[in-house]
Amino acid sequence: MKIRLINPNTTVRMTEVMGACARAVAAPGTQIDAVSPRDGPPSIEGWYDESLALPGLLAEIAAGERDACDAYVIACFGDPGLYAARECARGPVIGIAEAAMHAASVIAPSFAVVTTLARTCGMAWHLAERYGMKRFCKNVRATDIAVLDLDQPGSDARRLIIDECRRALDEDGAEAIVLGCAGMVDLCHAIEDAIGAPVVEGVTAAVKWAEALVSLKLATAKRGEYAAPLRKPYDGALAPWSPSGGGR
Repeated sequence: MKIRLINPNTTVRMTEVMGACARAVAAPGTQIDAVSPRDGPPSIEGWYDESLALPGLLAEIAAGERDACDAYVIACFGDPGLYAARECARGPVIGIAEAAMHAASVIAPSFAVVTTLARTCGMAWHLAERYGMKRFCKNVRATDIAVLDLDQPGSDARRLIIDECRRALDEDGAEAIVLGCAGMVDLCHAIEDAIGAPVVEGVTAAVKWAEALVSLKLATAKRGEYAAPLRKPYDGALAPWSPSGGGR
């Protein structure tokens, strides 16, 4: 089984950490292909970043189809381009926010999301509503840590995230925590040990979900909304992306 884990930003060091954590939970025989686009934003911290990350993300989906990948994980908590990717892929495509919120709702009656910048809180609430998770989500809390500062030497990120998780448990009544950034993937177990409550991060949750769907021989539906993009020529600079021209 081959799963392509796509970090939609261009920061390779972050992609490598995600890949290592994904491989640590993957079943024997599962190949994790961790990639990031060559072109795009170095981090995704708003709607503008997310929009400009989509061409690179979809190019990685197209490359995965040529490489016969069985499933895909979109490793950004905004789940950018999730539905477009499902149009382009034969196998399952899982967003990490989608995976983490569903996993948390199974192991606890409520959860809180602890994320990076305050400006992304609305994006997390939007996803909770889209996925039917709003009734489980007690709050979305920001640490105001920039994504690229999460792994910087000397960063106070871990302490700030742990403090916010504790506040979510004590003040919001949450019974589990969802980490709201793929860049927090390697902090999950340390945070869980510190706060004494379940902590779910979406990269590994999405990998296991993708494995399960592939093992069940389930593929993406292609009769209607997730059918392949309609074949038509695009204009100007987007001409190479035309479905009729095979995309990139």
